[in-house]
Amino acid sequence: MKPKLTLVSAAILSASLSLMPALSQAAIPQTVNGQALPSLAPMLEKTTPAVVSVAVSGTQTSKQQIPDVFRYFFGPNAPQEQVRERPFRGLGSGVIINAKEGYIVTNNHVINGADEIKIGLHDGREIDAKLIGSDPESDIALLQIEAKNLTQVKQTNSDDIRVGDFAIAIGNPFGLGQTVTSGIVSALGRSGLGIEMLENFIQTDAAINSGNSGGALVNLNGELIGINTAIVAPGGGNVGIGFAIPANMVNNLINQIIEHGEVKRGVLGVMGRDLDNELAKAFGLETQHGGFISEVMPDSAADKAGIEAGDIIVSVNGKQIKNFQALRAKVATMGAGAKVKIGIIRDGDNETINVTLGESNSSSGTSADALHPMLEGAELSNSRKGIEIAEVAQGSPAARNGLEKGDLIVGLNRSKVKSLKDLKEQLKTQQGAVALKILRDNKLLYLVLR
Repeated sequence: MKPKLTLVSAAILSASLSLMPALSQAAIPQTVNGQALPSLAPMLEKTTPAVVSVAVSGTQTSKQQIPDVFRYFFGPNAPQEQVRERPFRGLGSGVIINAKEGYIVTNNHVINGADEIKIGLHDGREIDAKLIGSDPESDIALLQIEAKNLTQVKQTNSDDIRVGDFAIAIGNPFGLGQTVTSGIVSALGRSGLGIEMLENFIQTDAAINSGNSGGALVNLNGELIGINTAIVAPGGGNVGIGFAIPANMVNNLINQIIEHGEVKRGVLGVMGRDLDNELAKAFGLETQHGGFISEVMPDSAADKAGIEAGDIIVSVNGKQIKNFQALRAKVATMGAGAKVKIGIIRDGDNETINVTLGESNSSSGTSADALHPMLEGAELSNSRKGIEIAEVAQGSPAARNGLEKGDLIVGLNRSKVKSLKDLKEQLKTQQGAVALKILRDNKLLYLVLR
């Protein structure tokens, strides 16, 4: 039997530690044959002051269905559900990206629902922070504090990192205080994990534990390459598989929040699927990376630029795209109006097409994949009866989960949904599999999204 893997965010609500006595070790020499040993200490002395702890508190509201037996006693006027409120506290990490303005980036799940946010600086100061904006789909949030003598992290082009590069994770695991771990970049462009709606992760074996969410992943120069966000934890602990949001993706989102107060998501206007072995063989291609375009939306950015159904998108701005989901995440976080160079394979030839990205219309709900990864490939819109599925791309996650054109989404689990806004809000609170209540041909059925 294969071991069950659990994907968890690297934030901590509470933790208890069993502390074991440290084994005595021989002192490590500082020099060998008169030559100084390499050390990360000089870099870390300059970098760690830019990484902060984030402590949050607030009140969580939970709803519990009233058992049917109570409805028997109290009749039709019995309440449908019981609402409970309970206080919560949480710990995470953050990174100072602009010392002058006091801007700090962290994960959305660290501060989500918080009434109070306190920042713990490297020098011991504790300062109240305010939330400037967030993007739940990519799990990024921007905070601001008023303080002097701050240190900001150095920036670099995270598109330039390679598998095998050294990586150092800095954060606040288990509330112990600032901790540094090291490893390498294990993989790039990780997606389809179901952690976030938009995924294009850096994978690292640098230890990332509970409380590291929102902390920094830096290179040997102390330059930010990613924001730590989650780990694979079969037994609840670190096994050397951690994920970070690339710094370029973070900066694109943060700049939009600063400028507009929100993320104005870029849209290419295509439906598609991963380029797998079967498709690659069918098209006579040696490459097995990229996104196969099955449909181009009329009058979309892709349509205006000349992208066609059957094209295979293999790069964005010269950087390789691993699969369709990575393409979606890359485009969505670049912002509406961004001018990008899309590399495609068409009829066996490589071409580059210049595209000006359109803007996502959240009210129309065309970006169904931003609601849930398993809805990718479905075009949704509000209707009087519910949420209508206008189109479903063949072979997409939505199609594989049983969704069909003409379906109406009328509920999620045991709750009603009347609009895309309702569905989005309810999906934010769900973990694991969810059940969509579907009206199809005047019959009700449930489809489970995993």
